[in-house]
Amino acid sequence: MNSADLGRRVGVPSTALFTDQYELTMVQAALKAGTASRRSVFEAFTRRLPEGRRYGVVAGTGRVLDAVENFHFDDEMIGFLRQQDIVDEPTLEWLAGYRFSGDIWGYPEGEVHFPGSPVLRVEGSFAECVLLETVILSILNHDSAIAAAASRMSAAAGGRRLIEMGARRTHELSAVASARAAYVGGFDATSDLAAGFRYGIPTVGTSAHAFTLLHDTERDAFRAQVDSLGRGTTLLVDTYDVAEAVRAAVEIAGPELGAVRIDSGDLLLVAHRVRQQLDELGATGTKIVVTSDLDEYAIASLAAAPVDAYGVGTQLVTGSGHPTCSMVYKLVARAGTADADAPLVPVAKKSLGAKSSVGGRKWAARRVDEGGVAEAEVIGTGAVPEGLLGRELLVELVRGGAVVAREPLEAARERHVAARAGLPMSAMQLSRGEPVLGTEYV
Repeated sequence: MNSADLGRRVGVPSTALFTDQYELTMVQAALKAGTASRRSVFEAFTRRLPEGRRYGVVAGTGRVLDAVENFHFDDEMIGFLRQQDIVDEPTLEWLAGYRFSGDIWGYPEGEVHFPGSPVLRVEGSFAECVLLETVILSILNHDSAIAAAASRMSAAAGGRRLIEMGARRTHELSAVASARAAYVGGFDATSDLAAGFRYGIPTVGTSAHAFTLLHDTERDAFRAQVDSLGRGTTLLVDTYDVAEAVRAAVEIAGPELGAVRIDSGDLLLVAHRVRQQLDELGATGTKIVVTSDLDEYAIASLAAAPVDAYGVGTQLVTGSGHPTCSMVYKLVARAGTADADAPLVPVAKKSLGAKSSVGGRKWAARRVDEGGVAEAEVIGTGAVPEGLLGRELLVELVRGGAVVAREPLEAARERHVAARAGLPMSAMQLSRGEPVLGTEYV
């Protein structure tokens, strides 16, 4: 695929310091011990889904690939590490030449995941793989949490249009990542122009209450907006009196008025009244957009309302109560020597409580029933059983340090629709419950 097919690519600075200090001190100690070059396998996974969630959504994979490509230490960074006495000179020399040269496999972006799913598998020397832990988890935990919330909202919306508008509710850079993840999870557009610029996500927006308050009358504000943006614009009708605003909106724009937006009040009641009024005024094609602190539950409660689109901000960019999906990055296999041909030995953390891990370089496949509906997430370390061949979930993302699976964001979005459709129907329930698929280790 030509890179031009992927839309605008925006260069990012080095991601090498988006990490924790102990990644570098581990490298120093491993270099000194002679173990830094041992072939190793790390996996990113979550031990459990957020409480009550029935499935997770993999998002951020494309951003991880960008981060890995841009993970290098420039002279200024090396100078900082030297000045702060973070690591010794041999380690600084090693870091100065760092470029990831290993392999990465993972669930493709937009796929669903469950407890234990090896969402990402990173292979290479111990030193080059361990350095990537923090930046990989930072991206996957954030983006997957937002995409999971977006997916639940998309399911609740039942095909109605969804607009991401949470930029003012989070950090300016996480706002861009949130818009991207929301698009993967099923949203249709964003209000954030940086997200549109970087990722080609459709952008929307017309006016806020401030524009109405600027003018001497509401009619003056509506007239100015229609004169500038055309009759197909969306007019905000709840600054003063909703019924009067709707009447003025149709009188000024005519029945060709694109939409009205409601941002306060009893949305269910107001939407019904506005729809009736629009129809009586002849604006039968004018759509209704509702906003105002929506989440998946509020969206579901409006299923019977004559609403055409939802705008969601705070609850979306905070993961609707779960701003992380608690993924971890663990060493699961390593060679016993630095010899390139040394066999891999499974390793695993053993601890009390729920923080133990399963060793071994894993594959994953999804078993389906006779109707093609998923019934189990199967994970193993040996050969893939014949009945699961062709249903493996991990795909090659990076080979020998080079990205081999970059794709348009639309592909991830479409993949999620298909992945969610393949789950049991109970996955769409908003009530608290256990993951819809159990994890089987073979």
